[in-house]
Amino acid sequence: MDKVLDALSKALDFGTTADLLQYDFVQQALIAAAVLGVIAGILGPLIVSRQWSFAVHGSSELSLTGASAALLVGLTVGIGAILGSVVAAILFALLGRRARERDSVIGVIMSFGLGLSVLFLWAYPGRTGTSFSLLVGQIVGVGSTGLGLLLAVAAVVLVVLLVVYRPLLFASTDPEGAEARGVPMRLLSTVFAVLVGVACAIGVQIVGALLVLSLLITPAAAAARVTANPVKATVLSVVFAEVAAVGGILLSLAPGVPVSTFVTTISFVIYLVCRVIGRRPRKVAAGV
Repeated sequence: MDKVLDALSKALDFGTTADLLQYDFVQQALIAAAVLGVIAGILGPLIVSRQWSFAVHGSSELSLTGASAALLVGLTVGIGAILGSVVAAILFALLGRRARERDSVIGVIMSFGLGLSVLFLWAYPGRTGTSFSLLVGQIVGVGSTGLGLLLAVAAVVLVVLLVVYRPLLFASTDPEGAEARGVPMRLLSTVFAVLVGVACAIGVQIVGALLVLSLLITPAAAAARVTANPVKATVLSVVFAEVAAVGGILLSLAPGVPVSTFVTTISFVIYLVCRVIGRRPRKVAAGV
């Protein structure tokens, strides 16, 4: 307990934080977090409206499978995470098209993938700290190479989103109406699954495979509590994700604790505040 309290007190040591901000790896991590916040904030409302939260969890967990496999064979961890997440997301989309089957399909695939992850991490001859960082994130895990890959992948994701956003939003908010209008639902689901998989993989090096949900789901869920407008919800989701991602890194610098600790806490606090704000108009209306 004393160690936790000490870490919390150090998180407010702004002098140490300012000194650490001069290092390249910290600046690279902040840029990576900002980019991840934009992608997570845009995708989040679509994920929530399509009820894909469990699929996000599955994709993030299976990014660990790809990352650990890459770690074992000596490839770039970021590329392995992307491949693992994308393959998992496509399988979820293809095998779990029916809503009643989706959760069971995700559970089956995820359990198998996690079993492989355990095997790969056990067989990895390097430091255990590297393996642990895949689970909970590590600020030094980005680096210049990882940042370049992240920026390139993020640019591709944003371009694809720009092209398919309107039909994807239509299909996410009114699937029956979109199907009646001839919107290619299966193709859009597959494209969306790939985008979600890539976003999960990007988040692995920042917040870890276990806690990607804190950026892809929680900010969007918080935004949905205060507005039903898709555009406003997306803007708020991006703002909340940025605050959580960048703020989490800044607070984690001085104490040196995993970034995910503060990212998840900030996201959760934002969600609680939005729940309180979201209830007020209904109470007033009921009173009137």
